[in-house]
Amino acid sequence: MLNKSKGNMYPWVTHTWNIIKGKCPHDCSYCYMKRYPQSQLHFDSSELKTKLGSGKTIFVGSSCDAWAETIPDLWIKSILIQCAEAGGNKYLFQSKNPIRFREYSGYYPPDFILGTTIESNYNLLQGCLAPNVYERMKAMSAINHLIPKMVSIEPIIDFDLGDFIGWIKNISPKFVSIGADSGNNHLPEPSGDKVKALIEGLREFTEVKIKENLRRLRGY
Repeated sequence: MLNKSKGNMYPWVTHTWNIIKGKCPHDCSYCYMKRYPQSQLHFDSSELKTKLGSGKTIFVGSSCDAWAETIPDLWIKSILIQCAEAGGNKYLFQSKNPIRFREYSGYYPPDFILGTTIESNYNLLQGCLAPNVYERMKAMSAINHLIPKMVSIEPIIDFDLGDFIGWIKNISPKFVSIGADSGNNHLPEPSGDKVKALIEGLREFTEVKIKENLRRLRGY
């Protein structure tokens, strides 16, 4: 089912589409999906009948990372083929395992953007089974700069200002989206002044999209 974007989703995304369902293999501690009962991971083939239409910006796989290492190759190809055949939309493919993006260069639809989450340049999260933030940065940096990329810094976690800006610059993203923790997960957050300095530094080379939930840290 194609769902209209709502809640704390990216404001520039109009719809979400989830064909891989169930518990995400990355099992990140702050994941909003943990609020809901999670079934066993599975491919919902009935979703292949979904009419994607045109004129939308669709976040494909918003509730489960479709690029996790244990996701079968056939599942990913089926999703990309469906998007390519529909045409007429922009598609966001976002993963904490972006190294797999390069495996599917011949399958992407005409208008797409590849994204990853990098919460910090420090590995301060415990228990997450996704590749660490350094590995995500290196994988995204290795993708051709002509391919549109974005970085989500959400939930933002304390960081080293100079190194973190350098990491993002290496990726050459079309834009960066920054948001705070909305789930009361007691994460080690940066100060408001540090967040402002990060935004200023990033704006020297890319667009910064600030989510509403960042107001709590910025102080206005």
